[in-house]
Amino acid sequence: MMENIRVYTSDKYWRQIFTDLGVVVVDSPNLADVVFDDINIDTPISIPNLQTLVLNNIDNSAIVQSVFGKDVVLSNLQRRLIVFIYKNPGITMRELKLALGVSPDIATHAVETAIYQLRKKYGRDFIINKNGTYKIGRL
Repeated sequence: MMENIRVYTSDKYWRQIFTDLGVVVVDSPNLADVVFDDINIDTPISIPNLQTLVLNNIDNSAIVQSVFGKDVVLSNLQRRLIVFIYKNPGITMRELKLALGVSPDIATHAVETAIYQLRKKYGRDFIINKNGTYKIGRL
């Protein structure tokens, strides 16, 4: 789920953990990379929480512009939702909730509501659910 993420950290243990998770660990960061050394984290941390923490520290404006062809006004949840689906086509609702920091076992419809609102504004084919997995469709 973090295969397309680029992370910089100087800590050799975190570098190994990120490598094991499929993250691209870079030796020197550029502006779009996550600088993990700048993130304050309480240890221990679970893998889903680590993923959410890293994904929340990515500058996603380029992805949003790529999807919409321009910068648009979105709620934080909508923006993160689009980015996660864009980066992980074929993501399930459970994986999506975990990535967004929402426990899949809690009875909440925040993610479903955000998808509904995006479909209402940009068309039913904007976010496609096929066989239980989500991907970005067309505007």
